[in-house]
Amino acid sequence: MTLVIVDLPRSAPAGIGSHQAFVMTTLVVAAAIHAELSIGAERVRRRIAETRYVDLSSVWTFAAALLLPPLLAGAAVVITYTHLYFRVFRPSKTPPHRQIFSTSTVVLAIYAVAGTRTLFDVDAGLLTTYRGMSALVLGLLAYTTVNTLLVVSAIRLSQPGSSFLRILAGGEIMLEVGTLCLGGLAAVVLGSASAFVLLLMFPPLLLLEQSTLVRQLEARATTDAKTGLLNPDAWRWQTTTLLRQARRDGRIAAVLILDLDHFKQVNDRHGHLVGDEVLHAVAQVLIHEVRENDRAGRFGGEEFVISLGGLSESAVRGGKVRDVAERIRARVEQLRLEVATPEGPLTIADISISVGAAVYPSAGTELTELLEVSDAALYAAKRGGRNQVQVRYGGPPLTPSPQPPTPPFGLRSTGRSRP
Repeated sequence: MTLVIVDLPRSAPAGIGSHQAFVMTTLVVAAAIHAELSIGAERVRRRIAETRYVDLSSVWTFAAALLLPPLLAGAAVVITYTHLYFRVFRPSKTPPHRQIFSTSTVVLAIYAVAGTRTLFDVDAGLLTTYRGMSALVLGLLAYTTVNTLLVVSAIRLSQPGSSFLRILAGGEIMLEVGTLCLGGLAAVVLGSASAFVLLLMFPPLLLLEQSTLVRQLEARATTDAKTGLLNPDAWRWQTTTLLRQARRDGRIAAVLILDLDHFKQVNDRHGHLVGDEVLHAVAQVLIHEVRENDRAGRFGGEEFVISLGGLSESAVRGGKVRDVAERIRARVEQLRLEVATPEGPLTIADISISVGAAVYPSAGTELTELLEVSDAALYAAKRGGRNQVQVRYGGPPLTPSPQPPTPPFGLRSTGRSRP
């Protein structure tokens, strides 16, 4: 009797390979070190973020998406964001459900990147090839699109009346793209070199974090919270710079003061919250009607200021300053605000502004002088019946624009009226 022994091949055990476990552990540890090194700046950035907050942990989560299977990459995301929640988000009073939502969007973005890798049939070791770089770029776009659209859409739905584009711009989309580019670089480094080379990623990351924080703090310090325009000090400083540049270039500039007509009646009859809605709506008109190089600010109360720079003599002679002021006046006059009140929805109409303008250098060469001249022109517009524009080019006051007197704010309630 012959005994035959057959040596059957052993199947490879299912599970995580040692290299994949090493990559996952390296990225999770790197993300934790990064969070601990930047914890102070991140807490401040999270607290002052007005719309969408961009954290720089996507350097490590995007690298995980490029190097690991989606299940492992998703696990790395969950671990990383759990650590971030307890160290950054919870001290900043972020509700747990928001952190769960943010984590979920990143996990979905991870699977979108996995789809691009499958499309190009690229594994972690081929990222430096032409096909690998194509997969990396397409993966970056997929990650950004999925994560950004989900987060911005959620913010838009939770804030009725908000602008999708404003939320998108407020989240600093270029900062996120730049962070993902660093994540792609981290993936290439980790896939083809020693993990210790990743230490070189920390100095530029921390510098990027600090510069972003400084820029956010500067924007917050120079912005009026109610309107989003420059505050008085920032407007004065930037307008002084604008006048100095006009003097150097031999150009003409102008300073405008705009005052809401009968604004006190809104606050007296409907409260300051409704008044704030009116101020914000007028500020949006100013933002859309001035050029990128002009400066718009809130001067206090219901007064706004605008500085126009880089004007040519022919444009001013052709009425450019008056045209800008009249266009703003007409846009404000067309505003119709739907405001929610405890008594029901309220429509505020017949909003108007009076505008006084002074042209540099004929009406004055210093900002203080230009403000005095434009303020005098504003009072002339008020005396002339409101809802009109006066421009001072120097010399005697101009005749007010032929506009009928403006009635007080019109109030139309589609619900129960307030007594």
